[in-house]
Amino acid sequence: MISRRRHVAVFLLSVCLAAGLMPAHAGPIADMLRERAQQRSAENGDDLSDLGGAGGNAMSCADWSKRVKRAEARNAGRNAGPTPDFPDLAYGDAPLQKLDVFRAQGPSAAGGAPVIVMVHGGGWCVGDKGGAQITQNKVARWSPKGFVFVTVNYPMVGEGSDAIAQAHHVARAVAYVQTHAREWGGDPAKLILMGHSAGAHLVSLVNADAQIRAAEGVRPVLGTISLDAGAIDVVVQMPHVYPFLKARYREAFGDNEAGWIAASPFHKLDRSAAPWLGVCSTKRKDDPCSQARAYADKSNALGIHAAVLPQPKNHGAINKELGTAGDYTQGVEAFMATLDPVVAQLLKR
Repeated sequence: MISRRRHVAVFLLSVCLAAGLMPAHAGPIADMLRERAQQRSAENGDDLSDLGGAGGNAMSCADWSKRVKRAEARNAGRNAGPTPDFPDLAYGDAPLQKLDVFRAQGPSAAGGAPVIVMVHGGGWCVGDKGGAQITQNKVARWSPKGFVFVTVNYPMVGEGSDAIAQAHHVARAVAYVQTHAREWGGDPAKLILMGHSAGAHLVSLVNADAQIRAAEGVRPVLGTISLDAGAIDVVVQMPHVYPFLKARYREAFGDNEAGWIAASPFHKLDRSAAPWLGVCSTKRKDDPCSQARAYADKSNALGIHAAVLPQPKNHGAINKELGTAGDYTQGVEAFMATLDPVVAQLLKR
């Protein structure tokens, strides 16, 4: 009887946590239950596109990837996004060096459609370019307005790529898109980078690090949109990583400060970077907004426009809800409109 009551209590508390009814300072038991609720939600197929932030009890990338694959097998097809016009285009020889292209709908801009390149999250360990949370609302929003939308896969830690290597993969994908954009009706000179979670870190690093861009042949981009990155300043982030993510962060970034600096968008930022928007969740205990503000302050001091868009949304919602009608999407589009007159005009459609 006691055991049954305990299970009921745990269930009710988990419901409260999932609904956002428990305060952020509810203590270690609440934190544990929140992590379990997030993990359960992910394994039920609710957020298979970004499982890097969902529980896992400090698992390694290899162990977490196995768990994710089991969850994906149980939920096959449940989280699939729209069908791309050009699926699985190879930008390299590795199995995960693939991207999908969604063409612009309706009349395109003179000179070709602007291109949005989206990079999925997943804690540098898991994730897929085709998930509904990555594609559905964004394609539905921007394709009819005249944008080409591209989603990118890249080799994971389990395939031997740490965070810096992954940034090189993403940069190579961007260079491929710039080379081939006209084949899909796109304008290679009007490219916007976008990423969520680990993907937000990677596009921010590509944007900030001139050496990575030069090594992979990336030409100038219009700007970068970071959707709730967990590591804009890796040096600041590492001591504050959620306990269940520590093993994965060490695998992505290593154990020494020199490596953290090398993988840190804040530290690599220079005058060659493009404008940047940092969307950040105000609900996270590790305070990504402070890192976003620090990056924006440094960027603006260098004469490169940057802004921060705090959102009272959880980590997954910042990804999933972008593209739906409302202030959040309008705020992102307001930044996009500052990047180029053609982009601004298309967004009025």
